Amino acid sequence: MNLQISPRELALLLNSGVPPRLLDVRQPEEHAIVALPESRLIPLDELSMRLDELADWKDADLVVYCHHGIRSMHALAILQRHGFLRVQNLSGGIDRWSQEVDPRAPRY
Repeated sequence: MNLQISPRELALLLNSGVPPRLLDVRQPEEHAIVALPESRLIPLDELSMRLDELADWKDADLVVYCHHGIRSMHALAILQRHGFLRVQNLSGGIDRWSQEVDPRAPRY
């Protein structure tokens, strides 16, 4: 499985019959500005302590995102170390998503 997924690839998956789970690792104030539908917010600095909240996602396809894709890459590494094998990073984060997929999504 490729570690990166583009916004356009993710958009196609989200419209498929089996969309991936979405994990937002930004801060609550960022999530309040713009977020992908059905995403779960767990800030990166809390992720290691809150992995139990994702136990039911361990065998699911999972896409992690942040603002530009840097924090989510760190989150991806944490998740892989804890047995999440079907995890991908949204390349360019929510910012790239707003440029390539949903221009109505606020940019910050």
